[in-house]
Amino acid sequence: MQRLALFDLDRTLIDLNDAFLRWVEEFAEQHHLDSEDVAWLVALDQGVHPHREVFFNEVREHFALPEPVEELWAGYRRRMPYLVQCYPGVLAELEGLRATGWRVGIVTNGMADNQLGKLRRTGLADVVDGYAVSGVEGVRKPDARLFEIAAQRCGTSLAEGGWMVGDNLVADIAGAQAAGLRGIWVDRGTWPGHEHRADHVVEDVTEAIAIMCDTHQQG
Repeated sequence: MQRLALFDLDRTLIDLNDAFLRWVEEFAEQHHLDSEDVAWLVALDQGVHPHREVFFNEVREHFALPEPVEELWAGYRRRMPYLVQCYPGVLAELEGLRATGWRVGIVTNGMADNQLGKLRRTGLADVVDGYAVSGVEGVRKPDARLFEIAAQRCGTSLAEGGWMVGDNLVADIAGAQAAGLRGIWVDRGTWPGHEHRADHVVEDVTEAIAIMCDTHQQG
């Protein structure tokens, strides 16, 4: 199996939860909302994520906002790249992985402007060999084609296998395994009680990288 490591973006490499909370605080201040309104927004996000169009439809109706849903959603996408941050150590870990001969890529679902903005603002675009964004490519995980595009951007293919690290059991783990990759699930506590067939389960990316490197050293 080749040294190919693909990673999901949101809640795998970057702390989307923290960024969302900061966005909520800004949104609440702009619209003069109180603490109960903030709690409602957080609960709504947990219930409908990642369907942002549904989220902003509900938000517009609940607060009787004059702005169209498309405008609210676009404003969110413009702001989020400035709020997101990588989890501690992520950039250094990815750089170290590439320095030891690994091909490193990112595979993410999402709108092009939002996801590309996150990749560039966080510096992730500079420490990987390539990336594939569903909003650019017109295909979404768990479709194997998005994994293949990412592999090609890294100068490889899926024919010789590799690894995928992500927090979503369907889009990341099941999708990657169906594409011939080994899947490492980053368990953020958002899939309680779900059965899975992940090859490994970890709490963060650092642990996942250690598993991949150890496996190849042993092989």
